Amino acid sequence: MPDPRPFAPELLADVVALTAAMCDIESVSGNETQLADTIEATLAAHAPHLEVMRDGDAIVARTQLGREQRVIIAGHIDTVPVNGNLPTTRVTDPDDGDILVGRGTVDMKGGCAVALALACRLPEPAVDVTFVWYDHEEVEASLNGLGRLARTRPELLAADFAVLGEPSNGAVEGGCNGTLRADITTRGRRAHSARAWMGVNAIHAAAPILERLAGYEPQTVTVDGLDYREGLNAVGISGGVAGNVIPDACTVTVNYRFAPSRSVADAEAHVRALVDGLDVEVTVTDSASGARPGLDAPLAERFMAAVGGAPAPKYGWTDVARFSELGIPAVNYGPGNPSLAHADDERVPIAQIRDVERGLTAWLSASI
Repeated sequence: MPDPRPFAPELLADVVALTAAMCDIESVSGNETQLADTIEATLAAHAPHLEVMRDGDAIVARTQLGREQRVIIAGHIDTVPVNGNLPTTRVTDPDDGDILVGRGTVDMKGGCAVALALACRLPEPAVDVTFVWYDHEEVEASLNGLGRLARTRPELLAADFAVLGEPSNGAVEGGCNGTLRADITTRGRRAHSARAWMGVNAIHAAAPILERLAGYEPQTVTVDGLDYREGLNAVGISGGVAGNVIPDACTVTVNYRFAPSRSVADAEAHVRALVDGLDVEVTVTDSASGARPGLDAPLAERFMAAVGGAPAPKYGWTDVARFSELGIPAVNYGPGNPSLAHADDERVPIAQIRDVERGLTAWLSASI
């Protein structure tokens, strides 16, 4: 197999064209190797000032300038499956102006392209910088490339502050909510449906769970000056054996999105309290802590001063939580509307890509 070709210098000079080129290398989760190879080759060809390491399909490149502080700029290179939305196209929208359309334009190759361009263009930033492009973010957490690095090579992620290029409409979104999924199960007794009085219907027994969820009023919790909206909802229900059998089990799956001031243990206790007094079994199937905004850190304050605007909370869970677990304050800052992530009409305003490029350039070039 021939060696991968690096992105050309003219692409590195035009971050929008680079975004399109990165999107056009299809990299659905599990198929990131070609794009990882191209990023690695690009760094080798155009960024001799960086120390480059590879772990699977995760690429880490860092300056070693002896600065007093180090920051991380990170993004995942995988996408959800393509659905007739590659190669990318450029169109003009009456509301958003010139836009780039295609899989990955929002989630999140615009942020990855900005990072790659800056990695090659800025040999002497004001702080030491570690750039990370990682794999398997869009699948189960156990495969996440950033999580793998945190477990096996945490020294590569040592830093004072981190910026994750997740889509945030080109504004800063601090921290993120945590998430917990739980199965709430009722038990009954099977019987022939023609003799229903001989059984106990577990699906009917789930009605009080749904009533409590329907009446639940989620909280808005202020954390470090940002208002995080919570949510607790049924996201699935299963039960039944056959069309003529009274079911002996029914499971309601709930998802709790909780403010970063709560721990996972707090979140589990909150879910259990919701069904207190009901004859149910509660099993937590998945959970992840949130991340506080960390905007009071000196580097974060200088970052905000450089990029401008007012910070907002991130409601969805992102990998900033992984940095938070390592004790690194982190924010989301990338082009694209997060509500369009994974959509078949995924698209990003070209101006947002350039705005993020300018913001990060100003920050990394400033005297910090």
